[in-house]
Amino acid sequence: MSLPSETARGVDAAVARAQSAGRTPSLVLGVVRDGELAHVAAAGEHPRPDADRQYRLGSITKTMTAVLVMQQRDAGTLALHDPLDAHLPGTGVGALTLRQLLGHASGLQREPDGPWWERVEVGDLASVLAGVGAHKIAYPPHRAYHYSNLAYGLLGGVLEAVTGTGWFDLLRQRILEPLGMTRTTYQAAEPFARGYVVHPWHDTLREEPRTDTGAMAPAGQLWSTITDLGRWAAFLADPDPAVLAPATLTEMCAPVVISDLDSWSSGHGLGVELNRVGDRVYVGHGGSMPGYVAGLAVHRPTRTAVVGFANSYGLRVGHVGGLGREVLTTVLDALPDPVEPWRPTDAPPPAELAELTGRWWWMGAEFEFSADAAAGELRAGPIGNPVMRFTREGPDRWRGLSGPQDGEILTVLRNPTGHPVALDLATFVLTRTPDNQP
Repeated sequence: MSLPSETARGVDAAVARAQSAGRTPSLVLGVVRDGELAHVAAAGEHPRPDADRQYRLGSITKTMTAVLVMQQRDAGTLALHDPLDAHLPGTGVGALTLRQLLGHASGLQREPDGPWWERVEVGDLASVLAGVGAHKIAYPPHRAYHYSNLAYGLLGGVLEAVTGTGWFDLLRQRILEPLGMTRTTYQAAEPFARGYVVHPWHDTLREEPRTDTGAMAPAGQLWSTITDLGRWAAFLADPDPAVLAPATLTEMCAPVVISDLDSWSSGHGLGVELNRVGDRVYVGHGGSMPGYVAGLAVHRPTRTAVVGFANSYGLRVGHVGGLGREVLTTVLDALPDPVEPWRPTDAPPPAELAELTGRWWWMGAEFEFSADAAAGELRAGPIGNPVMRFTREGPDRWRGLSGPQDGEILTVLRNPTGHPVALDLATFVLTRTPDNQP
């Protein structure tokens, strides 16, 4: 699905302005709609960017590491409440849980001991663990949000411990190959953009090193392209169940901690950043490594996303992640909300579903219950707003699937002749008449 021409021109102009004002050698953004790359906007000539040229992902890598952890949770090889000691004993921070590490709620300090890991050859996990002890706790767990690259180095070690497979091999087998992300690699593969620091006063470029971050790779090692990162964004919007259960990805997008306690505009789920822009919440992550910045923002309800790269360490004005959210908002504001066409059903619903449809009342408020025969579900809510869904669990017993009644039980109450006269929804009783008398 391509963008309307006026919207596409606006995206192109925003990217051109950001590249010029930000003084970055090259900048490229991609807009994803309904699983496809709908538009690519590029600016700069050093090198001229395109959808197949690699840039460095930086911390967007963490979103993939988190999915690997959740795959293992779903497979039963670990639990999110497991302490780190259960998989990497003897660290000195072993009481921290995997959930806390995933959500940056562990209180663990941001970086491992030693020189800046992004610019040096880190070495193996043992070399990282040698510097991990009680002194690495910056805050008591869950006292506050505290971003930690070190946490994701440790999670990579946990993955290797429970699977017996190295982190990147596991990533390639479980995510990259199934999703067709053939241009997402551990080291740079031509064609790729060299990364730079731009001198603040005379506009010269200093090329940055492209290091192997070793045991810290799960925090930020990967290289990718607009095409491949677009595939990843499409997955985060609407996951392939063969890779990760959709319900698990939804779980990942629930806040673990709010990072902005004043306005609640940002927070962190299980491996994903959450940013609220107006009434929308964008799921994704930012990324940076020496010479590179990257951004990923996904609006899951509309399956729309923006992904982007620049090949300088930061932009003089803003960040490519902020630009991506700005562009995503522009695109969503310009496009009409998708409308599902109404289609008639082939057959009436089964009797146990049909007899519950119609109007029901609770405390003077009117509710409408209808049948989704294809899904075998009962839909309910205020007139014209079926916000609740229920699935049948047994005779006269239905389980809530959405909204405030998610997980709650609806029980059908019948009169002596077997006719349904009331619905007991978690002790709230709805009847066929406004006076609430069965």
